[in-house]
Amino acid sequence: MKLLPYLLAGTVLLTSTGAQALNYCGELKNHYGPLDYRKRGQVNLEIVEGAHFTPEVEAGIKGNTSYLGGDLDYTLRAIPNHARALATLAMVSLRDKQVKVPATKWPVECYFNRAIRFAPDDAAVRATYGSYLLSLGKTNEAVNMFTTAVELQPEDPTINYNAGLAYLRKKDYDKARLHAKKAYELGFPLPGLKNKLVAAGKWDEPAR
Repeated sequence: MKLLPYLLAGTVLLTSTGAQALNYCGELKNHYGPLDYRKRGQVNLEIVEGAHFTPEVEAGIKGNTSYLGGDLDYTLRAIPNHARALATLAMVSLRDKQVKVPATKWPVECYFNRAIRFAPDDAAVRATYGSYLLSLGKTNEAVNMFTTAVELQPEDPTINYNAGLAYLRKKDYDKARLHAKKAYELGFPLPGLKNKLVAAGKWDEPAR
């Protein structure tokens, strides 16, 4: 699903992680946190998730303590690199065709900007952002994001699979096949990427 063109135009500025985006997307300092999602067990993430990132929030159904956007905003201000919350925010934005989900403080791309500023070495954030950019039709930006994600976590099957999808969208079949084979070697279970490459005549064995 793609956002309407006039909505897309409003997101161009936010792909930058420089000073301009910093001013627009706010400081990372928060009254609680910011906490690193990767340090679960070392820091208390549950106090945030238990109130603001319930299963219904994650599914994009409704908020728990306030509006859906309010709970996602609280979660991502407290835990900027919460990849699952970022994925939910992106999903709601695409579903409702809004670059700024109601009751959030910033447009969606700001939350990715903040996550990258907070944890530039977090491959899950880069990959989630890459998927969002791909859904917006921003193929080159998505490929760049997945390239970094793979560099940070080269043995992750899901990241390789989604990187392959991005390269396939770009019609860079060699790299799409490379990441597909890596993903399947690492045990990724879904055949979709392989089947698309077979259909394009860019695979060297039959699809199952």
